[in-house]
Amino acid sequence: MDVPGFKPENIEIQVRGNLLTIKGKTEDEKEEKGREYHRVERHRGEFSRSVTLPCEVVGTKAKAEYKNGVLSLNMPKTEPIHAQKIEVKAAT
Repeated sequence: MDVPGFKPENIEIQVRGNLLTIKGKTEDEKEEKGREYHRVERHRGEFSRSVTLPCEVVGTKAKAEYKNGVLSLNMPKTEPIHAQKIEVKAAT
C-alpha cells in the first residue's frame, strides 16, 4: 500500500478474523519563521482503509515494513480447522 509522507509510528494496523484495517495520520510540519510559502503540495490528515481478506490470518505472526513510502504486510494464514467425526451410539 502506498502511504507516502507518513511516519511508521503514525500508522496503525489491526487484524480481526479476516478483516484488516490500516489507519494513518500525518502531523503538520512546523513552519520556519522568516520563510514564505507560496504553495504546499503535501497531503496532511488521516486515512483509514479496511479490507476483507480471503481467509483468517495469524495476527500475532504478522509483520509490517515501511520503506520509501510503501507499506508491506506479511500475514500467515491460519491452519484450516478439520471437522471431527462424532460417533453416535444407541441409548440403553
